[in-house]
Formats: sequence, structure tokens, C-alpha cells
Amino acid sequence: MKKVFGKTWILYLLAAMNFTHIVDFMIMMPLGDYLMKLFKITPQEFTVIVSAYTFSAGASGFFSAFFIDRFDRRTAILFTYTGFSLGTLSVALADSYWQLIAARILTGLFGGMIGALVLSIVSDLYSFKERGKAMGIVTAAFAAASVVGVPIGLFLASRFEWHSPFIFLGSLGLLIGLIAVVIFPSMTGHIGKNSRSNPIQVIQHIVSDKNQVYALVMGMIIVLGQFLVIPFIAPYMIRNVGFTEDSIALLYMFGGGAVVFTGPLIGRLTDRIGALKVFTIFLLLSAIPVLIFTNLPPVPMYIALIVTTFMFISINGRMIPMQTLTTAAVQPETRGSFMSVKSSLQQLGAATASLVAGSIVVEGPNNTLANYPYVGIMAVAATLLSLLVAPRLKVAEGN
Repeated sequence: MKKVFGKTWILYLLAAMNFTHIVDFMIMMPLGDYLMKLFKITPQEFTVIVSAYTFSAGASGFFSAFFIDRFDRRTAILFTYTGFSLGTLSVALADSYWQLIAARILTGLFGGMIGALVLSIVSDLYSFKERGKAMGIVTAAFAAASVVGVPIGLFLASRFEWHSPFIFLGSLGLLIGLIAVVIFPSMTGHIGKNSRSNPIQVIQHIVSDKNQVYALVMGMIIVLGQFLVIPFIAPYMIRNVGFTEDSIALLYMFGGGAVVFTGPLIGRLTDRIGALKVFTIFLLLSAIPVLIFTNLPPVPMYIALIVTTFMFISINGRMIPMQTLTTAAVQPETRGSFMSVKSSLQQLGAATASLVAGSIVVEGPNNTLANYPYVGIMAVAATLLSLLVAPRLKVAEGN
């Protein structure tokens, strides 16, 4: 890797890519109530829009596992990110429910590979002992998406139309892609004999290693628990808690702002006392705000924001050590393939969880959403299962 730009520059470039990728996915959910009214669709039909992206991303992530490690990381990330940016622009051209679903499928085909590539590159750049801090910075893109991206997207949607956030994101993505062409170095150190394995060998290599299987299961469980709750956060705040469409941006600003501050601290804590300890602490803590939020009645705005901010912090707090543990479960030369399979399973888990939540949450009296508390209980129960898996994970050679 050429030393024209240091690791820190590359890390922040990856965080910027992650930022646009996450905003693209996140912005659809706070637009949920608006889209349900615009297209005259039910909560179940809305979750199809969300799951269309995740199913597509899951499929592309799975098939990319068979070849992703054969390429220079630079080539792979530039290709997938450009495709993602163009896919996001295609969403802006959708004028019907089915056109929107088709555009989200296209965006997901490329978006499904970005997360895996970002984590693979970070893991190639940083050793396990310093990876927690790096993961904290990359996952802070989620916070930045909440603080800056989602509020800007909602502002554009309210002042113009719902297409405008995707025009902005797609254009920003193309600009970041041009910067990446200039500063992103060639990265071929991971390419070895295992990188040339055929699809059957790739799958055999993963399933024959208990460590990698545990990492896949753990990642899928966590995402499954999250996406039972996430798709209906904004609609529930509007219909049940009493927020307006304009004030919903505050949820993301406060929650994301807190994560911007706590994310790097949790990353350093992960490096200092161990990923497993930090993961366990925040997993248990996250159950409290999830259960409170999914049962939240109409309350003053400040109380709702305290609950959701604590929920954002604790959910992100368990993701940082989880990513640190799972990226260390595989050797560098096959990390891209493994992370693609992991990303695929997580996307499929997210899509499944969204559809399950959509089948449980229904229209209640006075335009409210009913049965959300059941979703909260299921989410907590699912994530607690990961405590049976996490202690079994070991650090593979080369990390």
C-alpha cells in the first residue's frame, strides 16, 4: 500500500462511504409514515420497501463472497460504491410503489457489498489490538448519519419532495467516489492461494471452521434483534408518542449526537478491557431502553428523547465490540469472502425481521400502531441468545 495517504485518511474516507450508505438505508424509515400516506399502503406493504433493499443486499453479499478476495480492495470498493451511488439516484426517479421497490433492489445489489468491504479494509489496516478504536470511528458514521444525514434528508423531503434526499445522497456519493479514485491506495496484501478458491471451497472453508460459523450466527442474531424494532421507530413516535413529522429529526439528532461522542470512547474501552466484556455490558444495557420505548405512551418530548438517545447509545455500544470480535474470527486472506457472507446473512436477517415486525404491527385505534410491545420483547429475547455464542469466538491467526 502506497504511503501517499496514511491509514487515518483511508479510515475517514471509509467512514464517509459508510455515512452515505447508512443514510440511504436509514432515511427510508423516517419517511415511512409519509410514504404510507402518499402511496396509500399498509405497514406491511411499507416493510416490503425496507426488506426489498435488504434481501437484494443479502443476495449480492452472498454471491460476492465467491470472488471478492481475488481483487485489489481499491478496485472492489470503487466499483461497488459507484454502483451504489447510481442506484441511489435511481430511487429519485421512482414515481410509484413498485418503481420504488425496483430502485431499492438495484441499490441493494451494490449496497450489500459496501459494508463487508469497509470492515475488511479496516481489518486489513489495523491489528486486533487497535481495531476497536478504528471500528469506533467507522461505526460513528451511523451517528453522523443520524445527526446530519437524516435531518438534512427529512428537511429536503419536507421542503421539496421525498425524492430530494436521494438526489442529494447520490450526488454526494459520486463526489466521494471521485475523491476515492485520487487517494485510495492499491491493497493486494490479502490476495493468496485461498483467495482463488472456487465457490464450493469458499463455503467449505467457512462451514468447516466453528469459529467462523459462531461469528456468522452472532452477527445475524444481533441484526435480527435490531431490525424487529428499527423500521417502526419513526412511525411509532409520530402515531403513538405524539411527535410531528418535523420534530422526528430531533430523535436522530440527539441519538446520533450522543453516539458521535460515545462511539470512539466505547472503541477505546473495547481495546482496553476486551471486546467480550464491553459487548456483554452493552447488550444487557440495551434491553432496558428497547423495552421502555416499545411500550412508550404519549409523553413529553424530552422524556421520549432521553429514552431513544439511551437506546441509540446502547445499541451502537454493542455493535462496536461485536464487529471487533467477528472480524477477528477469520484470517486476512479470506476475510473479504467471510465478511461478504456475514453481510449477506445480516441483510437477510434484517429483511426477515422487518417482514416479521410488519406482520405483527397493525393499525390500531385512532391511527395508532398496535402490537409494538410484542416486537420489543422478541427483539430483546433474540439478542440475548448471542450471549451463548460470543464467549466461543477466538482470534484467528494474522489478526
